[in-house]
Amino acid sequence: MDSNFNYFPEEWQLLSTLGKNAELNLYREPSISIMQMRLFAEKLTEAIFELEGLDISRYEKQVDRLNYLRRKDIIPIDIIEILHTIRKSGNKAAHEMIGTESEALFIIKRAHYLSNWFMEMYVSFSFKDEKFRKPINIDLVKEKELEKLKNQIKENEILIEVERKRFQEKLLQIKNIPQSETDKVERRNRSKNYVKNHPLNEKETRAIIDEQLRAVGWEADSEIIDYRKGARPEKNKTKAIAEWPCKLYNGKNGRADYALFDGLKLVGIIEAKKFGHDIPGDLPQAKEYARGIIVDETIETKETGDYFVPFIYSTNGRKYIEQLKTKSGIWFYDTRDKYTPEKALEQWHSPEDLRQKLIVDIDVSNKELEKEPFQEFAGRYYQINAVKAVEKALVKGQSRMLLAMATGTGKTRTALSIMYRLIKTKRVRRILFLVDRTSLGNQTSDALKDTMIENVSFSDIYDVNDIDDKMIEFDTKIQIATVQGMVRRIFYNESDDIPSVGAFDFIIVDEAHRGYTEDRLMSDDELLFEDQEDYVSQYRRVIDYFDANVLALTATPALHTTNIFGAPIYSYSYQEAVVDGYLVDHEPPYKFETELSKNGIHFEEDEEIMIWNPETFQVDIEKLPDSLDFEVEQFNKKVINESFNRVVLEALVDYIDPKSEEKTLIFAATEYHAIQIVDILKNIYKEKDIKIDSDAIMKITGQTKNANLEIKKFKNEKNPNIVVTVDLLTTGIDVPSITNLVFLRRVKSRILYDQMLGRATRLCPEIGKESFKIYDAVHLYDKLQKITEMKPLVKNKNQSIIEVFDKVIQSANDEEFGYYKAELIAKLQRKKQRLSKDEQKELSTLNKVQSLDSFIQSIKNMNRNEIESQFENIERIAEYRSLKNIAYISNHNDMLIKEGITRGYGEGNEKPEDYLNGFTNFIRENINLIPALSLTVNKPSDLTIKDLKEIKIELQRNKYDEKQLRAAWRNQKKEYIAADIISFIRQAAIGSPLIDHDVRINNAMRKIYGMNEWNNNQMKWLKRIENQLLETTVFAPTSKEYFDTLDVFKDNGGYNKVRSILGEEVDSFANIINESLYG
Repeated sequence: MDSNFNYFPEEWQLLSTLGKNAELNLYREPSISIMQMRLFAEKLTEAIFELEGLDISRYEKQVDRLNYLRRKDIIPIDIIEILHTIRKSGNKAAHEMIGTESEALFIIKRAHYLSNWFMEMYVSFSFKDEKFRKPINIDLVKEKELEKLKNQIKENEILIEVERKRFQEKLLQIKNIPQSETDKVERRNRSKNYVKNHPLNEKETRAIIDEQLRAVGWEADSEIIDYRKGARPEKNKTKAIAEWPCKLYNGKNGRADYALFDGLKLVGIIEAKKFGHDIPGDLPQAKEYARGIIVDETIETKETGDYFVPFIYSTNGRKYIEQLKTKSGIWFYDTRDKYTPEKALEQWHSPEDLRQKLIVDIDVSNKELEKEPFQEFAGRYYQINAVKAVEKALVKGQSRMLLAMATGTGKTRTALSIMYRLIKTKRVRRILFLVDRTSLGNQTSDALKDTMIENVSFSDIYDVNDIDDKMIEFDTKIQIATVQGMVRRIFYNESDDIPSVGAFDFIIVDEAHRGYTEDRLMSDDELLFEDQEDYVSQYRRVIDYFDANVLALTATPALHTTNIFGAPIYSYSYQEAVVDGYLVDHEPPYKFETELSKNGIHFEEDEEIMIWNPETFQVDIEKLPDSLDFEVEQFNKKVINESFNRVVLEALVDYIDPKSEEKTLIFAATEYHAIQIVDILKNIYKEKDIKIDSDAIMKITGQTKNANLEIKKFKNEKNPNIVVTVDLLTTGIDVPSITNLVFLRRVKSRILYDQMLGRATRLCPEIGKESFKIYDAVHLYDKLQKITEMKPLVKNKNQSIIEVFDKVIQSANDEEFGYYKAELIAKLQRKKQRLSKDEQKELSTLNKVQSLDSFIQSIKNMNRNEIESQFENIERIAEYRSLKNIAYISNHNDMLIKEGITRGYGEGNEKPEDYLNGFTNFIRENINLIPALSLTVNKPSDLTIKDLKEIKIELQRNKYDEKQLRAAWRNQKKEYIAADIISFIRQAAIGSPLIDHDVRINNAMRKIYGMNEWNNNQMKWLKRIENQLLETTVFAPTSKEYFDTLDVFKDNGGYNKVRSILGEEVDSFANIINESLYG
């Protein structure tokens, strides 16, 4: 029998034989045919890996191999999708022994397309495509021929085993042949052009759409299930019926490419176009069909406006590609929601997805949301405002939303309130709560269990899937999952239990700032991703995959965060939270200065030193060819000095007590450094004869076994009291009792720095926490207080020089060429800056250029061909390994300098006198520019609570607050004072004496107490007023405004209630108290 796979040369005969056998089994055993095509695709993939010089041993599963090829852009995404289609169909056939003749024929056609592509790309560029011929049905041939063909099947099965061995031998030969980068670049360009020049026709596109619909549960075969051939909807069946009749607006008859039926209910219309056709432009055609659909009385329709179909689709069968948004994906429009624009989906909705979507009545739910009271567990004003902002955005049809709320202000509780309200009012059906670490997922799960609504746990009201629960049940309302876990379930899954695109209709992304790449180490949770850009790319794929609105939560929005979700719809800053009393501020930091941190570490030329190689885990001894110097920012990374760490930690133990309730978090540079710190600290306490529990000090990092359990202990138990971490506890972890932060590592990222500070900002009244302390040994506070947002030319620092080089050569137009050439030059400059002068000189000699810098500069004027000719020189620079990857071990002794522990104040970490002078100048310069400041100085009795808050926030922005002013005054004047911010402002402006805040309040309240013979109940209320004045500083211009503004009084009846208890005298309180405070 003539085969569509006969053209493979002898060394690739295994592929030919597998193709022939699939054809022979097509009509007799379609499932066997599909399985043979799966093996064909797997062997083809193996060949691609070897021919591209890739290490296939890292990826055992076909799905992992294909995802790697996609990530690295080795072959076109359209080819990858064909391989995925064959893989999925093959898995289904193997597991369920299911496969129809039409499905098998479709898979063989797809494999034939792959074969043509493979032959031209990897065997011979001059290969000419063979047209596909439908295989002969061997059951219809003459008996004599039939016997011959049956024997051929058996012979082929024996031959397959022989050819497998020959195939593997061929792959081994290929492995030893060096791969030319120029050939690879040319092949990738040709490969993309092949796909572009071999588009599917409309019939082939229909076959792809049929397969896609079948994959999610629809009965689809446009050749057979056709209205014109008598196909009609049936009870208990979910059919995609082709060529359904419609009446067009001009009175002519038309046909929808598909009509989707759930039983007798018409639920969708599909407009199918050619493979390369623009899709959004065809949605109006589909909408017209939805208005003019022809149905009889047996069919149930849902009328919305002038539409008779709720869901409308347009597609060309091509997998969704972000860069080709209008030419790929499945474009979808919900006719029931006129405010939400059409959007592209990665897959089709399953029948169950559409059933569930129809349950949601958006208009009714929006009205219910307006009436739903806000929950007490997220009842702070800013949490309510955040919830309102989300609901308002949803009503407006906004699909991507971002909330920016300071660490410790209750983002999780706010999210719980949003989830509860949306589920209760049936605005959404099921929510995916996406986290980046298992520990954060467990923390969210605990919060759901601990949050009570009318004495019932949130988790008891709604069915919640914890992070380990993979199966989404019908009643599941909330699924907690890691990004990594969801990526595996959707994109790396060999089985059929992949969540459908409609599995969730709302997604919350926690800690959405992730991707601040500069200082991060990849934890075990993150090993699925190659780098942080890959992480961001993959979590974006997850949220793009689902047909869901997405809400992102973060305290520190990064550039990629706003690129994905847009600007925040609501923000609540750290300064606002401190002023409102919902977070604590830090005291002026303690700065540790040693001889080495001040003067650096110096190695002499020819000095023999120990070098730690983290790749080999060995210490070598080498003689230095030149002298070396290291500054403090390189300590514990590029140079390891135990004496520096010991000196700092010996001083630190005088400030922190491992037996107290106040907990300490120390930030280390590396895993090795963290181990070293724990060891040094334990020895110091032993040397000082201070007995501590063995588990009082411990390391919790990505390498810690049962890290989640240890984090829980850190939060809930006495020990550990002092924890050393690298990256694991920098973000998202909630331990309110952390009161001390110790910086023994430098970071460059402002986002990471803010997250580190955020670990200690939470309130913890149980231990009397009023502020937190910073102990800085590496000048981190000084460095990052004033840091500005830099926008480097290099957009992806984890992308290799060679990868950028390839993009330069492959660029499609002059604009792309210029863009990637500039990025290549920036990459080379960055590499050059990491090299020593001797290393640069050596590379210049190897490249036969005058200097490395002049060579890099010369690339600016090169065209594409000239750059391509420089590949060897560029590759040599890219692959040159600098000695800077290693760390030098220093045995230099260290000691604290005189006055080695100081405190810095304000933005510049200034001396106390400079800080106080700066505050005075700021007040005097702005007294007439800030109205509330003018009131404070000239008429403080008119100050309102709102005015006071505005003043505090403005001062916070300029790094002035009560705690730092008090500490600086005490340090400079040697006088303890507990004055409030108003007193400090008036002292700076007009020289008013500083008096302790509580003294002022006591003096004022003595006059109130003396006004009358107050009974016991009245005295209790007066005490409440006194306690509140100690917190709020001002009374407000009138008693009515004061009691109706502050929640503590407003929630208990406000002014009217207070006046009913204290009588008319309450109206005079404002004058008496304000006069006593600032008269």
